[in-house]
Amino acid sequence: MTPQAPTIFSLQAPKDVSLTDIEAELSQIWQSYGIAGEDGTLPAATRATTFTLVVYESEETQHLLAALGFYNGPIDGIPGPQTQAALRELQKKYGLTETGTATEETLTLLREEVAKRYKSGTTENGAASYGLDAKSPRIADEIALRNPCRIITLLPVVGEDEGVKAQVSAYCPIQKGASTTLVCCEYITLTGTAAALERIGGMIPELTIGGLPKFLWWKATPDANNGLFKRLAAVCNNVIVDSCNFNKPETDLLSLQALVESGVPVADLNWRRLSAWQELTAEAYDPPQRRAALIEIDKVNIDYEKGNSTQALLFLGWLASRLNWRPVSYQKESDDYDITRVSFSTDNQRQVEAELAGVPVADVGEVQGDLIALRLSSTNRQANCGTVICTETGGCMRMETQGGAQSAGLFQQVTSLSEQKAEVLLSQQVQRWGNEALFEESLAVIGQILKLGNG
Repeated sequence: MTPQAPTIFSLQAPKDVSLTDIEAELSQIWQSYGIAGEDGTLPAATRATTFTLVVYESEETQHLLAALGFYNGPIDGIPGPQTQAALRELQKKYGLTETGTATEETLTLLREEVAKRYKSGTTENGAASYGLDAKSPRIADEIALRNPCRIITLLPVVGEDEGVKAQVSAYCPIQKGASTTLVCCEYITLTGTAAALERIGGMIPELTIGGLPKFLWWKATPDANNGLFKRLAAVCNNVIVDSCNFNKPETDLLSLQALVESGVPVADLNWRRLSAWQELTAEAYDPPQRRAALIEIDKVNIDYEKGNSTQALLFLGWLASRLNWRPVSYQKESDDYDITRVSFSTDNQRQVEAELAGVPVADVGEVQGDLIALRLSSTNRQANCGTVICTETGGCMRMETQGGAQSAGLFQQVTSLSEQKAEVLLSQQVQRWGNEALFEESLAVIGQILKLGNG
């Protein structure tokens, strides 16, 4: 029996970026591959044949500042006036030289302070802290386990523009069949300032594999005015974001909706996290008598972990788009709880009141703003439409003790799934591409809601 091939990881030293050099380096890697089996033969290594994934990592400074409550601007990797002001504020508070730049001393302090808060699970403003493993290779590895693909990672850094450096490597975690084939993933990592990466943006599409799907995972705030984003979005089959990382959820959701309206096919990993909630909600109204009572729903309560409202808004947008509710008013207030109230009008001119509550929790999970519980009910005591769905007993109890004219007739519990992790969701997302009608329709309703607030 042929032994399982071990994981292979070849890493070359950084070098100045060049299409010729990168392709030559990749060719050299593949020529050097070879693992002898018991019969002395060498297995073939399958190169990237499924798709290209371009990953834009957000530079860590803004994430760290936001996690400590110093910064509330867009996470775009561009050290603009807001970032500089936040750095000066931090430097003043901790007695550092007030340069307004991300010096090594400042970054070291930021990492240490966020590490302390990360252990306790929350930041000073009650939001979930920034994940310290944002640059972890596990996400790329999760994809490589299933697909021989090419992953191009763009890593913006702060400091002087010293050009763009490239690293090339290959990862072959699976040996298929007996011992004849290795399924491998090609990694190309480009590192430089945001300005330098934008400068070589025209070269990046040349690194993608022709004739195969192309995905752009933009891990910063999506910005249609960003030159690099615009260039890459134009050549990719899908732009993938994760709205649980939005620093300004409402503003960023509006930006996302504007992208969809402009024709960019967008996918949101946070939308995938709602699938269990959506399925249980739909199942609750499958019986004919309850399906007929759907029109009686006029009260919606959604609790989520305080810090990011995107999941709650996405679920509300989905529900309203399915039941054809039209938003007519929007109000927000912040205190111990972040409360958002939205009024809708139905086809039969009934009023629906929705309340989203950002609830402070002691044990914050990996995903900011996870849903805790939701209740659908009616002021009509005779209507058979009361439903509570929650993640835990405490969430159900809070929904029930909040009261209302109608008791919940049906309780459902959502189990926290490992599929909520970005690396697993991403590996599923790259199996499909193009427009997602349900997501886009839900996002359109969210846009209508948020524009009422802006008005």
